Amino acid sequence: MDKTAHWENVYQTKSSTEVSWYEPDPKQSLDLILEAAGEKRGRVIDVGGGQSFLVDRLLDSGFKQVAVLDISNAAIEATKARLGERASRVEWMVADITQAESLGEFDVWHDRAVFHFLTDQVDRKRYIELLKRSLPIGGHFIVGTFAKGGPEKCSGLQIRQYDAATMHAELGASFEPVESSEYLHTTPTGKSQLFFFGVYQREN
Repeated sequence: MDKTAHWENVYQTKSSTEVSWYEPDPKQSLDLILEAAGEKRGRVIDVGGGQSFLVDRLLDSGFKQVAVLDISNAAIEATKARLGERASRVEWMVADITQAESLGEFDVWHDRAVFHFLTDQVDRKRYIELLKRSLPIGGHFIVGTFAKGGPEKCSGLQIRQYDAATMHAELGASFEPVESSEYLHTTPTGKSQLFFFGVYQREN
């Protein structure tokens, strides 16, 4: 099964509240995004947004442009249906992030739990090259992945664990670390998952 088929199957067979990454209130991500955006509240993209409730919070926060990308069309359509009329205020993208050539330009790029699925070095290189094309100098990259000591698989797929040192090594000299932390996420079944969150600013 290819990546797209895998994620379409996940979102077609499970409700938004059944998946392990479900968060009724994505406070960790929103706080980091608002801190990075400051008063400007310009252009933000949520990569791997799926059926996350983060898009609702971003619209509530007054961003000028909100975009959501996911590999699953089923996930995007479900979120659009949930938002109703407010869905028209969002730019929706259905794409494999490792295959996309251009997404436009954003002040803040947020990714909670896509990057850790990129176990192939070529895919990670493509992702980072697209990230650099999409973020201007001074823009912020906010990433959440499974931390060292966290889960080794998710949704039946192998993942890569990160900490501050390994994430900075992946991103390279174009990104300056701003802050990092660990965050304990509780799944709908009550399991704890240790996440790493990092905030990076585009330097060159």
